Amino acid sequence: MPTLKSFAGVVLLMSMLWSLKFFYQQFDVPVRTLPYRGPLTVLIWDWPFHHVLNLSGDVCASLYHIQSCRLTGNRSLYSQADVVVFHHWELQEGMASLSSETKPPGQNWVWVTMESPTNTKALASWNQIFNWVMTYKQDSDIFIPYGELVPHLSASMEIPPKSGLVSWVISNYHQAQKRAKVYQELAKHLKVDVYGKASKKPLCPDCLLSTISRYKFYLAFENSVHQDYITEKLWRNALLAGTVPIVLGPPRANYEQFIPASSFIHVEDFGSMKELASFLRTMNSSCYQNFFNWRERYRVKLSTDWRERFCTICAQYSSLPQGKLYSDLESWFRT
Repeated sequence: MPTLKSFAGVVLLMSMLWSLKFFYQQFDVPVRTLPYRGPLTVLIWDWPFHHVLNLSGDVCASLYHIQSCRLTGNRSLYSQADVVVFHHWELQEGMASLSSETKPPGQNWVWVTMESPTNTKALASWNQIFNWVMTYKQDSDIFIPYGELVPHLSASMEIPPKSGLVSWVISNYHQAQKRAKVYQELAKHLKVDVYGKASKKPLCPDCLLSTISRYKFYLAFENSVHQDYITEKLWRNALLAGTVPIVLGPPRANYEQFIPASSFIHVEDFGSMKELASFLRTMNSSCYQNFFNWRERYRVKLSTDWRERFCTICAQYSSLPQGKLYSDLESWFRT
């Protein structure tokens, strides 16, 4: 017969569990669990651009707090893999040649790219193959942006000291690109200090951020214009460096889905590059400081480690659609 004391203990325990549940709901603490009896095995068929990363130990749990997730590059485990990941560059170069008939029952294949549609070829060859897509596009099954702003209690408004007005780092400069034409027009009205492989001022890898941070503004110009295609040019080269991005890419409304409207300048905000140049030259200190108000609450988180991206598959596995197949991968990607 349960005693009053034991009954009170049960009530106390239930109360504590309810309070814990309320705590997680109130603060929206993410709990990453998988409705799976054992760890998921994610086979990386080819490391992106052949840059093999260390997978020793429980990488997903130790580095990214994602449990029950095993990454492997060992193709001999193919028949045991729950998910197989294919990076498009290797497919494009003819370095991966599995057919859908060899796929074990219940196994899902993921198509991965971080390139824009303009720089992605040979998509028609891979219809009726992939179950899920993992890209920078927000409508991907597994969304992996180049960066994001995350809440941060100890964020700071400190702005690096400035000695220059506008800079740009460019590796591949082609006259036909929109960014080249916009730069040429802007340069008629304003001096832009250009660095990188495509200039006469190459930068060492460790010099990038320290150099850019000395300028008030940075040309975060994408190599092609597509929905959601917002790369490290914004996240690392501008926001992380502590300068104000002048962006060229998708429309302003698309950028505002990722960052505050007051944190950047869009080239389409102005009727001409002459107007933009005048705006930059005549900006007062107070107006300039306002571009950094986001720093009071947020910090920049870059997504650069492919292990973290692949671990994300496990974190989202339980909510991914089952039985899905991309019949026209090219149409989806180019939309």
